[in-house]
Formats: sequence, C-alpha cells, structure tokens
Amino acid sequence: MQASEQCDAVVVGSGPNGLAAAVVLARAGLEVRVYEAQGTVGGGARTLDLGLAPGIVHDICSAVHPMAAASPFFRAFDLAARGVRLTYPDVSYAQPLDGGRAGIAYRDLDRTVEGLGADGPAWRRLMGPLVRHSPAVVDVALFDRRSLPPDLLTAMQFGLSMLEQGTGLGRRRWKDDVAPALLMGVAAHAIARIPTLTAAGTALSLGALAHSPGWPLPVGGSQAIVDALVADLEAHGGSVHPGVEVVSMTQLPKARAYLFDTSPWILAGILGEQLPHGYRRAVERFKAGNAAAKVDFVLSGPVPWAHPEVRRAGTIHVGGTLAEMSHAEAEVAAGRHAERPMILASDPAVFDPGREVGGLRPFWTYAHVPAGSTVDVGALVQAQIERFAPGFGDLVVERHTIPAAKMADHNANYRDGDIAAGAMNLWQIFARPTLRWNPYATPVPGVYLCSASTPPGPAVHGMGGLYAAKRALRTRFGIRRVPSLAP
Repeated sequence: MQASEQCDAVVVGSGPNGLAAAVVLARAGLEVRVYEAQGTVGGGARTLDLGLAPGIVHDICSAVHPMAAASPFFRAFDLAARGVRLTYPDVSYAQPLDGGRAGIAYRDLDRTVEGLGADGPAWRRLMGPLVRHSPAVVDVALFDRRSLPPDLLTAMQFGLSMLEQGTGLGRRRWKDDVAPALLMGVAAHAIARIPTLTAAGTALSLGALAHSPGWPLPVGGSQAIVDALVADLEAHGGSVHPGVEVVSMTQLPKARAYLFDTSPWILAGILGEQLPHGYRRAVERFKAGNAAAKVDFVLSGPVPWAHPEVRRAGTIHVGGTLAEMSHAEAEVAAGRHAERPMILASDPAVFDPGREVGGLRPFWTYAHVPAGSTVDVGALVQAQIERFAPGFGDLVVERHTIPAAKMADHNANYRDGDIAAGAMNLWQIFARPTLRWNPYATPVPGVYLCSASTPPGPAVHGMGGLYAAKRALRTRFGIRRVPSLAP
C-alpha cells in the first residue's frame, strides 16, 4: 500500500458497521477501499476453523442475530435475496433454572404466556404492546440518539417499561421467579449490572424481537452476512485489503473521507497529534465496559438440557434466577470473578445440521468476567452448563478459551474483553463516544467514526456505518440522497 495512491473514501476496519459504510459509499459511485488488520474479514461477525476438529467452524464473536434481521440497513440490503439463509428457531431463547425448570421464550407470544403460568398475564401486559409495535421498538433501539423516533407513543411506552424493569419496581410485576429470570437473562447482553435502565432497555428491545420476528441464526455461520456485504462492495467497485494494520494516517491513501470502524482509543492513536486536545480528553473519559471471555466447545452430541424445551432454543442464557444473575454481574462490575458466571450460549447445529461434521458439532459460549481478566474460565463455564444439563461434560471433545485479556488479539476493538467497545451505561448511550451533535464526525475534517462506539451501539445491525456514511456523503461529497441498497 502506497500513501501516494488516491481514492474517494477509505474505511478502516471490516466489521459489519465498516462494511455497511463502505457499501453505502460505493453504491453512491465512490471508489472505496477497506483496510482490515486481521487476515480475515468481518470483525465481530466472522466464522473460522479454530483447528479444534476437522471441518468444524466456530463463530468467534457473534452467532445469533436478532438485530440483523430487524435493522433498517439489513432490511433494505435484503440478505435473503443475496443468498443468506436465516433460520428462526421456534424457541428464540431460554433460561434454564435448577430442578429441571426453565423459562421459554417462544416466537409465539401466546405460547410463551401460557408457559409462564401465573406470570403469563403480566408478561403479556409488558411485552404485548411492544411486540405489536416491534418495528417502532427497533426504531427506538437503533435510532441515532440525535433525532426523534418516528412513533413517539411507542417510544414513551418503551421508556416507561424500561423505567419499571430497570429499577426495583420491576419485581413487583411478578409472582414467581421464572418470568423475571427469563426477561433479565436477555438484559445480560448489555454486560452490566442487573437491573439498570440500559440493561432493561436491552431486555425489552431484544425481548420484543424474540416474539416478532424472532432471533435467527445464519446458515453456515455469521460469516454469511459478511460475505454478502463484501460481494456487494466489490460488485460496485470497492475493494477489501485484509492483513493491513493501520497505526498511522501516513499509511493510508489520500482520500476525501476516512471512516473508522474502530474504537475511539484506536482512532486517537492513529490520528496522533492531528486530534485536538479537547476531543482527545473526551475520548480518554469514554469508559470501557465489563468484559467477556469466549469459550468454544466441540461436542459429540446436542447439549442434554434438563428441560427438553431448552434444547430447542437458539440462545440460552445460563445464569439461574434473577438474584443469581444480579449477584454474578455485580461481582464482575466490582472486578471479581463470579463463582457461577453469567453465560450466553448457542448450539447452532440444532437448527443448521450442516454445522455438524463427522458426528461432532460446535457449541458457542461467552462468559462475563472482569475487564482484562487473564483467567481461563473454561472449567467454570463447563460446570455452570453441567448444572442445567447433566452429562454435558461427557460430550466435550475439545474446549478452547480466549480470556478477556486476549480478546483484542482477534478484534482490536475488544480492548480488555469489552465486546461492546465502550460501556453501555445511560450516559454513554447518548455520549458515544463524546457528547456531540454529530457523534460520527471528529474534529479532523473528513474523518468519521462508525463503530459500535457510536450510536446506536453494539450488535450486528450496520446502523453506525449507515449513519456515518450518510454524513460523509453529505458533507464531503455533496450527496444528500442515500443510494438504494436493494440487490
């Protein structure tokens, strides 16, 4: 790569947001180049052979994609028309409990309500209005935090429910311990204390999508989404250059716009003295979040969950009761490892038989740990799953752990294991990474941030890339109309 080369736009980082930005710019007729430090493309949506068993591939970051299915960017992009098959489990997610009990979130709201017994009506009152207006809930979850959501009534209802479930008031709604555990297991995706307002917002938005349209898994793994984005980019003249770690602007071609699908800390390092002191100080104040450690298994059969319906779930939240999850997340926030950590898990071969090779299958898990942890939590994770799936250990053929401190080795944005690229607290939902009217533009002309460190935050939805690309098109190229994303 020669710095003297020229193009219209450069994107640094090939995660879903970076690729979304590149696709939008390329479709506007611009020459776009994407540079990626890793040898493979996709950032937080890659599927790789880890060498644990012949033919077995693992989603090394994200695996289940409710936001990709619901995102305005991906709806316009139309993954299905591009050959990406999304499979929707009848059970979106489950919460196993001791004694063979479990909370089961079916795609069918009525069936979920029926299974929750005495708390079923309360679940319907909470989730029913959000499910009926799930597109508006998506707007609330994925808007740019600088404009008003189109459906203000649904936004207000969502806010009131978030206030209830994010405080001690939420417990008054329930009579039993299954429903609150089922709901707050979803809140754990925020990797924050439970309950908090932001964790409740995560639970309500993803919970509504669980019933409409569901939580899909891409057939073949998350890489299918990335491959579709790359194919479209290349079809419109763009190019992707893996294996190029950018540490200075002098490495990059001359361009009119630079978009960074990186954390703000990485961006600050690349810009160096070009970045004004005030913005640099604001970036330094941007708080990292709690962490996750990745544990990948190779199993000789499906997980033998004690509750049979858990075996049909695309995602399993392994943490026990609300009280147990609250304790585990509080331990992590205090910098301690929980004896029984909060775990997110998925057994993709249940819904995608092609993921099983020679009788072996991948099993995907994340465990919440303190930031920067160097601990191998593989045994803890295995024991916690065994608690709800007796005999699980007998199926384990291989186990591979990436401690939080090593997560950045395969994705530089995951500093100290922070897979959200910045804490998801109430302040940083809006001040992400700084409190600016245009959070995507930096003080350096033509330089934009488009990662999960910008609104609307983490998940595979492409919206950070879309929002940043729209602003770059308008201010750098005078293009006000966003090009069609249709195939």
